[in-house]
This record gives sequence, structure tokens and C-alpha cells, in this order.
Amino acid sequence: MSQQPFLPFSKPTIDEATISAVGDVLRSGWITSGPKVQAFEAKLSEYFGGRPVRTFNSGTCTMEIALRIAGIGPGDEVITTPISWVATANVILEVGATPVFADIDPITRNIDLAQVEAAITPRTKAIIPVYLAGLPLDMPMLYALANKYNLRIVEDAAQALGSSWDGERIGATGDFVSFSFQANKNITSSEGGCLVLNNAEEARLAEKYRLQGVTRTGFDGLDVDVLGGKFNMTDIAAAIGLGQFAHIEKITAHRQNLAQHYFKCFGDDFEAQYGAQLPPADFENSNWHLFQLVLPERQDGLPARATFMEQMQAHGVGIGYHYPPIHLLSLYRAQGFKEGMFPVAEKVGRLIVSLPMFTAMTEADVERSVAAVKAVLNAG
Repeated sequence: MSQQPFLPFSKPTIDEATISAVGDVLRSGWITSGPKVQAFEAKLSEYFGGRPVRTFNSGTCTMEIALRIAGIGPGDEVITTPISWVATANVILEVGATPVFADIDPITRNIDLAQVEAAITPRTKAIIPVYLAGLPLDMPMLYALANKYNLRIVEDAAQALGSSWDGERIGATGDFVSFSFQANKNITSSEGGCLVLNNAEEARLAEKYRLQGVTRTGFDGLDVDVLGGKFNMTDIAAAIGLGQFAHIEKITAHRQNLAQHYFKCFGDDFEAQYGAQLPPADFENSNWHLFQLVLPERQDGLPARATFMEQMQAHGVGIGYHYPPIHLLSLYRAQGFKEGMFPVAEKVGRLIVSLPMFTAMTEADVERSVAAVKAVLNAG
């Protein structure tokens, strides 16, 4: 249908200086964890107000390691949202704890803190909130709840690098804060992540967990006193991360401008006319990692999201969806979760789509995306 080049949902932008820096690492003879990792951690620590930061090979193991540092394991419960990448819940299972879900707010699509409080039991030891699309929760409310019940917080800020709350960067305060540098994130290291920690003791323990629990002393001293894994970031990935991170302010501002243009193109009457729900128009706190719509149900019996995605592809526009409800995946159904338990999350998880949003996009790309959305919804 479309004669224009395909507009993907996401596309990383790697500049020539970063490509050259990767070449330098490859020529250096030191390609695993080394000086580039240390430099990347130092830059991240500076960005987060001097808090200790350690990098890893994913933004998944960061959360698992945070739970381990917090001493969470069998017999403990951890509350999280059903609308996230499944990793958010999987890490709870990895440490032997029990995932507990709480429904989401229908406007922000983040976990509903009132539902969280209702789900707390004597076994609850932590909360993993997720900042969907880069939009944070109400941070004072979150930490007031944690203080009230003596809970640890592992912020799944995978999508929220560059986001803030009330003028303060996500990661600059709080408990454990986990970020992802996976390929479609605002800042990528191809694969990778980082964990912001509270003190030097936690940072040292994180180092042990990311590399087999090893402690080295002197020339040949080696000991292992905790069960660690193989989660270290390479210097190749860190070189990409450093190159990307140098542009974080520019990238965040550009994505905010793209989001503003999306709203302008959709217009004030879009929701009433088309029956779809736009995201909250937050230009103070969100880094606009994603621009998401909740689609209307179809009247012809066809699956709303799959049909929409197919028709958008015919218009030459790529669509993502983030995410199907975790509790309805087979692994979690086997633990007793089922339809009807979290109705808001189930509706959103069935109908949510992510429109194209990436650094190389232009306003013309936004206009094309919006025109295709309106055409598809009109046809439906």
C-alpha cells in the first residue's frame, strides 16, 4: 500500500565517533571488562549525583542482583505490575521468591499504589515498580509506602534513563534503581544495563554477584564467598554506551519534541473521534521512551491489536506492543494466575500498541505515523 520506505517502530542511531571508539577497543587487545567499563560507570555515577553505579550485560540481571543484595529469597513476596516485560517478574522467581501482582492505573498504565498497599502481607519484602514508556510513578508516594511497611524498592527504570520526578533525575535518589541499555532503549550499549546502589558495600557485593562471586587479592589471591554468575559488561559494549551517553540530553529533548508533535498531529478530538486512548501528556517527567496508544475494541470480531498491526504494516509503519499481561503467560498461569484478576492490566495488555519513536525520526515521520493510525482506525 505504501510507496515510501518502511518506517520501523524503533531503530538505534550509532554515530561514527562511537563506531570508531569500538574499533579502538577491538584494536586495544582488551575487549572484556576493563577501562571502558570503569569510565562508563564513572560517567553514570556522576549523572546520578555521585551514587555508586555498576554496569552489567543486561538490565535483567541488575534487578536479580538487587534482590539478592537485599536478601530476598524463598518465603518472601515481591509485588510488581502485570504490564511489563516478563523479566520483571522472572527475576523474582530466579531468587526463589513469590511474585505478587497489583493492577495498574488506567491513565498512567503504571502500577496502582493503592492496589500495591492492598496486596502487602507479612511476607512482602519488596516492590518492583516499572516506569512504563519512561513515565515514573509518584516517587514520594512510592517511598512513603516503602517506609511505612519497611520494604525495599527495586525500581525497574529500564525505560526511564533521562526521566525525572519533580525536577530530580530518576536514579539520583531512592533505593536500588535498574536501567537497561538494550538496543531499542533511548541510550544503548547494544545489550547491557546498570544498577544504581546505595553505598560502597552494596556496590562491592554487586561486583561479586556479576562475576562468579570472586574476590581477588594481591597477585594470586582468589576467594568466592557468594554464589555469583557471569553478568559483566564488556569494554566493547561500554564504548558504545559512552558514545551514546554523551548525547543523552539532546536525545531526551528530541524525543520530547517528537511526542509533542504526536499530540499536535492527533489533535484534541482524537480520543473522542476514534475511541483510542493517548498516553498522559507529561513533558516534565517522562523521557518518552515509547509513545503508546490503547486501541478501541473492534466491532467485527477480529483481534483489535493484531489486525491494527497488520494494517499499519501495509501502510509501511512498524508497530510494537509493550506488553502482554505477565500473569496470563503460561509460566504464571501454572502458578494460579488467571483472567479477571487484574482487569485494567488485562484490557490494556490486550489493546496497547507502541508507535514509532526513535532518535533518527523526524516530524514528517510522526505525521506519517499519525496519518496511518487514523486511516486504519477509520477503516475499522
